[in-house]
Amino acid sequence: MISVATPQHMRASVLTAPKTVELQEVPVPALGPRDVLIRIDAVGVCGSDTHFYEEGHVGDLVVEGPVILGHEAAGEIVQVGAEVPQSRIGTRVAIEPQTPCRRCEYCKGGEYHLCRDVKFYGAYPVDGAFSEYAVIEDDFAHAVPSTMTAEQAALLEPVSVAVHACRKAEITVASRVLITGAGPIGIFNAQVARAFGATEIVVSDPLEHRRKFAATHGATSTIDPITTDFAQFTEHFDVYIDASGNARAINDAIQTVKPSGHVVLVGMGNDRIELPIAVIQHHELKLTGTFRYANTWPAAIALVVSGAVDVDSLITGRFGLDQVGEALMMAKTDPKAIKSVVIPANTPQA
Repeated sequence: MISVATPQHMRASVLTAPKTVELQEVPVPALGPRDVLIRIDAVGVCGSDTHFYEEGHVGDLVVEGPVILGHEAAGEIVQVGAEVPQSRIGTRVAIEPQTPCRRCEYCKGGEYHLCRDVKFYGAYPVDGAFSEYAVIEDDFAHAVPSTMTAEQAALLEPVSVAVHACRKAEITVASRVLITGAGPIGIFNAQVARAFGATEIVVSDPLEHRRKFAATHGATSTIDPITTDFAQFTEHFDVYIDASGNARAINDAIQTVKPSGHVVLVGMGNDRIELPIAVIQHHELKLTGTFRYANTWPAAIALVVSGAVDVDSLITGRFGLDQVGEALMMAKTDPKAIKSVVIPANTPQA
């Protein structure tokens, strides 16, 4: 193992019980031969982090003990394993927060995010990045341009969620797209859909300030689902992407998709919902969920560097490691909040 001087302990915000996070001193994670140790400079707060914090699970992923949350992360490599070139030290990187087995049929087929043995940041018992340091395999630490800020690099993760969803939807030039939910994932999907060539992008959200934000970040128009009759859009859209997880929104919107169109469910809501099976069958709709992403970071980097996707204006709050509990709830306690970011360097010294 080749390294520069690094501490043996670090500060981390640890989820110890539902709705309880504690700032603790914990060991710096150990390196494997193909790993790199990254000093964390910025971590985005995701809705799944909040689900783990409030409810102790996201779908069938259950928190069974203390764990460090946070998976939208970026920083600088400060230590490398024995099989990693020393030249990697000092490289600024965005973390793709998953470690697949690399041997199963999914990994070998390029769908490593579906690996049954994948280890993902913040999914118990794997620790995430609400900490001063984190470890990932070298090729999942993606070098970023010098012009990219740490916050932009951290938010490449939710941009990757959108890239994966838009690829699943097969969005192309002149696609007509409906998106329900104008939170961060909905906004990123709108921007990525436009970058992929969609010419009509309608974003639906009941909150006026979110609709206004979407109108300047990818949407060609917005609608209020409470007052809108979706019948006017019957068989109008090529693609429907849900970023809300709301059962009513999904059922209303499926009716708007043209025969042979795509329905992509991204938002996390109830574990079970009813769907209009007759519509799906008779129109041969291609319905799929999304689970994270695969092979998306190069595209996400290019989209942000080119300006096609704006991440900076989504950031509405910055917090230290001692404020992670507040950051996790900000989207619920502040109606105008969009995206919170945790900056470990902003944590006061003890």
